[in-house]
Amino acid sequence: MALLRPRLPAGERFGLLAEFPTPEALSRACEGVRAAGYTRWDAHAPYPVPGLAAAMGLPASRLPRISLALALGGAAAAVALQRWVSASAFPLVIGGEPHFTWPATLPLAVTLALFGAALGAASGFLALVRLPALYHPLFGSTRFERATGDGFFLSIESWDPRFAADQTAELLRRLGASHVEWIAS
Repeated sequence: MALLRPRLPAGERFGLLAEFPTPEALSRACEGVRAAGYTRWDAHAPYPVPGLAAAMGLPASRLPRISLALALGGAAAAVALQRWVSASAFPLVIGGEPHFTWPATLPLAVTLALFGAALGAASGFLALVRLPALYHPLFGSTRFERATGDGFFLSIESWDPRFAADQTAELLRRLGASHVEWIAS
């Protein structure tokens, strides 16, 4: 079960959790936290918020590259397998045709390319977001349960180099947080 828990530094407190009334307020708060120089923080919303990734300063996702690599790998594996079977393992001369023709490989190559892309998207997503995680300190907050329904939250971890409990809580309040609470580890 240790694999399904996030790797967090030791300490009594995970950090601060701030609730915001609207997605726009959350986006503005993300810009403010990023401008203040914090590096160990995250935003939590029940649905994708347009512009939130830009407000957080997140880089482009690596997921499309992962999916493309597995799609090309699946297509190459399909063509290589069919070439090996028809030209090396079981070469049959039928009507004077060549042992291997690439157009005959297209249906299976396309199928395995689509399978590879889907597998890459699903497994890449789970790996990049570090799921499944059956436990996280934020799950201890009763307010955080609203993050899957109608709540907009921002959490700042206590081991952030800029973290100072009182100043960080005050910053979150100045940025429009309707509620700020400590989260235990």
